[in-house]
Amino acid sequence: MIFAAFALADALGAVLAHSHRLPGRVLKKGSVLDEAALAALRDAGRVEVIAARLEPGDVAENEAAARLAAAVDAPGIAAGRAGTGRVNLHATAHGLLRVDAARIDAINLLHESLTIGTLPDCSVVAPRDMVATIKVIPFAVPGHVLDAVEAASRDGGTGLALHPFRPLRVGLALSELPGLKESITEGTIEATRARVTALTGTLLPPLRCAHTTAAIADAVRLLLADGAELVLVAGASATVDRRDVGPQGIVAAGGEIVHFGMPVDPGNLICVCRIGAVPALVLPGCARSPRPNGIDFVLRRLFAGLPLGPAEIMRMGVGGLLKDTDARPLPRAKAAAPPAEAAKPRGRTVAAVVLAAGTSSRMAPHNKLLLADRSGKPMIARVVDNVLSSRARPILVVLGHNADAVREALGGRPVTYVQSKDYARGLAESLKSGIAAVPAEAAAALVVLGDMPLVTGRLLDRLLDAFDPVEGRAIVVPTHQGRAGNPVLWARNFFPEILALSGDAGARVLLGRHAEQVAEIEIADDAVLRDFDTVESLETLPGKLRPLGVA
Repeated sequence: MIFAAFALADALGAVLAHSHRLPGRVLKKGSVLDEAALAALRDAGRVEVIAARLEPGDVAENEAAARLAAAVDAPGIAAGRAGTGRVNLHATAHGLLRVDAARIDAINLLHESLTIGTLPDCSVVAPRDMVATIKVIPFAVPGHVLDAVEAASRDGGTGLALHPFRPLRVGLALSELPGLKESITEGTIEATRARVTALTGTLLPPLRCAHTTAAIADAVRLLLADGAELVLVAGASATVDRRDVGPQGIVAAGGEIVHFGMPVDPGNLICVCRIGAVPALVLPGCARSPRPNGIDFVLRRLFAGLPLGPAEIMRMGVGGLLKDTDARPLPRAKAAAPPAEAAKPRGRTVAAVVLAAGTSSRMAPHNKLLLADRSGKPMIARVVDNVLSSRARPILVVLGHNADAVREALGGRPVTYVQSKDYARGLAESLKSGIAAVPAEAAAALVVLGDMPLVTGRLLDRLLDAFDPVEGRAIVVPTHQGRAGNPVLWARNFFPEILALSGDAGARVLLGRHAEQVAEIEIADDAVLRDFDTVESLETLPGKLRPLGVA
């Protein structure tokens, strides 16, 4: 690849290295220079341009990223579209991600042009969660480098594997001693239920019993008879030896002890057993807490169907000192709770701001947002349901005109309402009301128009996936055939400029001002261009979404 300052006469077909803001047009970094682009540069008085020209054997960045994504493909993992030399990989199922660090390192060590970053090994992921990202650093990669990656993947595997969780039926036996507080038992049940449910399992009705070997054995037998595929025993006091009542209760029920103890703190005093093919665990005392501890390491492996013998348990020490033990050496129950501020999620949370305050003047006397499709669902309800199916949270719905009717149309959906007092003055006022209400922990806001029912949750998640201010993608705009559409995602640092807007133009006027930070995501269909604010436009909706009797 040749990277240089090219005279415009020699730049046809080269890849633009930096964005150029020209009168009436912005040429984006990474664009291939055609005759129209070169003419625009000449008209602006430019005589040369910094660009890259591919040489024989080079593979363009997007093709290279797509080929690397195919080389690390694995069941349960799907690759997105390549753009700006990047492909994101997402989980297609709820499960446990395994990462072979040696194989990922081998790719990253092969050549500086190719990079792949992943979640940590043994991460719990849900469908559509990003598990890895591939980034091609320059505008092109030597072909022989990609050939080597593809050959290594064919010979030794991809380095990534997703093990879907199995929806296990889980039995819980709780032993009790005189004086044990009811709140402790109830807390253990709730913490266990939350863990099991999060891993796609079902908790059978818990059984309580005396803290004796015989009573625990009887409870275990009853849970197995009830169809338990995993048995958990929570003792009234911590297990201190293999011969303690919890492990021995499992042995008395026909089981055997696999391993006692683990190099994870909190969670050291777990006892892993099995009864035939059914795993059984005597839980450590920390399992009463919902905070991360050793039981989580074990449960996620069991739900993923992975082996859990002594060797696997003994290898859990790296990363086994868990974050929420910072207050030690105080006992866990006496340690000060983390400040409320520290507990707030921060970083990549993206709020959705749904604009539903307009007067719908172009469709008078109808309010377009309240028009029901043939299934009886109002347009605003369909839009909000699409947003709810995305990862954007929280969802703020800005109200103004017909506020009570819009609220009623949304029928108790889990959204937060924001009243715009000056909505009649133009779109900017509604937008400002929504942006001002975005919670402090959100890193960005996705601005969704209430009259765009064809924009799906999957499409919204593509915009969320592209958001990365560190890499210069602080504003994310969907496009179709080169035309910019909606919704638009804005990083928090643009909020002050949005709050200074006025009139009916919205925030689109800011895009040209910040061209270097705009990421355009090409969408295959025209949903991002289609709002429905006239009676005539309703006729272009798909049949099932078209209101009846509107004229």
